[in-house]
Amino acid sequence: MKVGIDSYCYHRFFGEVYPDQKPPAKNLTMEDFLKRAHELEVDGVSLESCFFPSYDMGWFKELKAQLDEYKFDRVYAWGHPDGLERGQNWTAYNEMVTMIPYAKAIGADVMRVVGSSLMFRHEPHGPQIEALVKMFKEAVKVAADNGVKLAVENHIDFTSDEILRLLTEVDSPYFGLNFDTGNFLRLLDDPIAGMEKLAPYVLATHVKDLYPDKNAKPTDWFFFAGVPVGQGLINNEALAKLLHKADFKGFLAVEIDHPHTDWTEREDEAVALSIKELKRIAAPLV
Repeated sequence: MKVGIDSYCYHRFFGEVYPDQKPPAKNLTMEDFLKRAHELEVDGVSLESCFFPSYDMGWFKELKAQLDEYKFDRVYAWGHPDGLERGQNWTAYNEMVTMIPYAKAIGADVMRVVGSSLMFRHEPHGPQIEALVKMFKEAVKVAADNGVKLAVENHIDFTSDEILRLLTEVDSPYFGLNFDTGNFLRLLDDPIAGMEKLAPYVLATHVKDLYPDKNAKPTDWFFFAGVPVGQGLINNEALAKLLHKADFKGFLAVEIDHPHTDWTEREDEAVALSIKELKRIAAPLV
């Protein structure tokens, strides 16, 4: 099994600084991120399109050349922060389908997408899923034309049962799941039980490890905050074994969204430790 990094780990360095964070001394370019990923000897990268400096095809050609040089598997990631806004934002839908050829242009055959977010988690979920099914049934037609599979993320929005409903109702070989190992826990839903149901649908991953942060309120979305893989509550080794059993072909992409207080301004160290642990987990899964 392969190991990788999602570029959101470095969101502070790409200019997205949360209210309780300090700006970094120096920002990263996408080229800087890819160089660091290469130094960490990972197999793949998931690239958040919200941090791209350009959507010009010439720039995408250059990006693909660098990805090819490093021999990276790749996922094109769209949807931060609220995606399709529970199936109600058609402007976002049009942006999403416009991105599908861009994914193809950089050589990605999987594109992470976002249907909803924690912003809408307290609204009734049934109507959200119904609206998203309609959107994704249309989007997969564009995806199929481009040879790209859409992988919807569990985005602190839906439980594993609700994600399963979304997947089965869209019912397309071009639609699957970006399984975030931490976001089910943030809904108090068991990630292991979720993976047992969803592993056959997984096309991509965000591998988080989380631990309660004493400086956050239980109602804060980041109460379960990011720590290096292996140092939190998530049994990512068990999750990886379930993926392997289901013949998962992608890579385990570490993602740290909101670092725990103990890891403030130490994102790169946390990423490096996570990669080391994920390589240990992945080594026997051949």
